[in-house]
This record gives sequence, C-alpha cells and structure tokens, in this order.
Amino acid sequence: QVQLVESGGGLVQAGNSLRLSCVASIRAFSNYAMAWFRQAPGKERDFVARISWSGSSTDYADSIKGRFTIARDNAKSTVYLQMNSLKPEDTALYYCAAVPQWRWGTATTAGNYDYWGQGTQVTVSS
Repeated sequence: QVQLVESGGGLVQAGNSLRLSCVASIRAFSNYAMAWFRQAPGKERDFVARISWSGSSTDYADSIKGRFTIARDNAKSTVYLQMNSLKPEDTALYYCAAVPQWRWGTATTAGNYDYWGQGTQVTVSS
C-alpha cells in the first residue's frame, strides 16, 4: 500500500521560508516522478513543481519560479519543497503526489497522478 506523508507546513510571515517534506512508503521510490500541488480554499488544485525519478529534470509553475525549489533523496524516499520569499498568495494546502516515471510526459496535471498525501497547510501572513 502506498502512503505519502507531508510535513513542514505552518504559519509564517511574508518574505520568510519553509521547507516541506514528503516521505513515501512506496516500493521502488526511484521509479516514480514526484510533484507538489497546492489548493487554496474555493480553488482548484494547482500544479506547483515536479521532479523526475533521478532529479535531473524539474518543472515549476510560473507563479513560484525562482522562489521554490523541488528536490528528492531516493535513499530516504523523500521529496522536498524549499519555499523562499513566501507571499500571502502562497497560502494553501500543499499536497505531495506520485506517478510512475514512464508517464512523465503527461504528469503536469493533478488528474494524471496516482498517489496523494493528506496535505500540509501553509499560511503566509502579510
């Protein structure tokens, strides 16, 4: 059974940083591409960032490009999201997601991911 557990969310002031972690209980973690999505109240779940199985390829949403960095440690079955220069509009529930690497080409929308965590709340005050 696959389980993704996020942590690291919290309440911070604008301009500060947070690092989210997602630990995956998943067989052959390195066979999966991983991603972060976020969902604000009343809005759709939006793509934030994704990373390929080896970490050699990454993609970011335009809204967070240059401020957020996705990384992974396959030895620890963990994916990270370093969030710097946080803004109030970054406030959302942040989800970790996984999809087999062979589906990398379509792994840009929430509907294409197979496994999800429960989410961790990030709140940025102005």
